Amino acid sequence: MNGDDHEYEHSPLSGTFSRDAESVDVEIYRLAGTQDPWRLGVIDLSSGGSTVWQETYATDQEAYDAFTAMVEASGLAPFLGRRPEALN
Repeated sequence: MNGDDHEYEHSPLSGTFSRDAESVDVEIYRLAGTQDPWRLGVIDLSSGGSTVWQETYATDQEAYDAFTAMVEASGLAPFLGRRPEALN
């Protein structure tokens, strides 16, 4: 998700999320070995496009909840077929 040469810790909440025959990869991550806030990104598995939130989260659960709230409000359409973009 980032072009930096850093190692990242990925939350166990990261992974593939599917709805209505569409799938995205949810990435919840932070710099490895730190207590930095969590970051959230979503990758469209069909196009490779990604969406990254600029906001950070105190916990990985808060990041996942932000993702699921958006899915409940708008479905997966905002994440499908997009070029890289920052949200929030």
